[in-house]
Amino acid sequence: MTQAIPKLVTFEDFAAWRPEGGRYELHDGVIVEMAQPAGDHEDIVGFLVEKIAVEYVRNGLPYSIPKTALVQSPTSQSCYSPDLLLLNRPALKLEPLWQKYSTVKFADSIVLAIEVVSTNWRDDYHKKLGEYEEIGIKEYWIVDYLAIGGKKFLGNPKQPTISVYQLVDGEYQVTQFRGNERIVSPTFPELDLTAEQIFQPFG
Repeated sequence: MTQAIPKLVTFEDFAAWRPEGGRYELHDGVIVEMAQPAGDHEDIVGFLVEKIAVEYVRNGLPYSIPKTALVQSPTSQSCYSPDLLLLNRPALKLEPLWQKYSTVKFADSIVLAIEVVSTNWRDDYHKKLGEYEEIGIKEYWIVDYLAIGGKKFLGNPKQPTISVYQLVDGEYQVTQFRGNERIVSPTFPELDLTAEQIFQPFG
């Protein structure tokens, strides 16, 4: 019995095809439609956008948080749409794909990326972690509010955790925060926010 091999697409094909509605990523040449997030997931993303925007505005930093921008991998036919992507606006002038495709690929453009974990947690903890590290994104958060990641990431018993990865000598070093622990952000050292406040933003 012959099995059909799915057609792989390039980033250029994907970028030209990407429709206005829906949310899509490209994983090693395969187009992946992202499921509509749960309400709690959206609450957390909105809460984080608000808190981080307040910090960069208060500090007069030339940053912005786009709604649907993509991060392109340097080593595979992949691009991702983080739940929160903080960009350095002056650096966008050097991004060749920004104007046409709202896509970035250089570390200087990306201040911070945040993924709020859904059922596809392996993508956040494995694939995206490795590719964000390779791009050179200086700070990457994984917000696992349902504690559904693997025990090797969350410990045993698993509990809701925020993992903050900081790029040190080209490799990510992780610090984890739970409960009432104040999150330590290399980008925003004055950020006054605990893990519990993020997990229950409207509690």
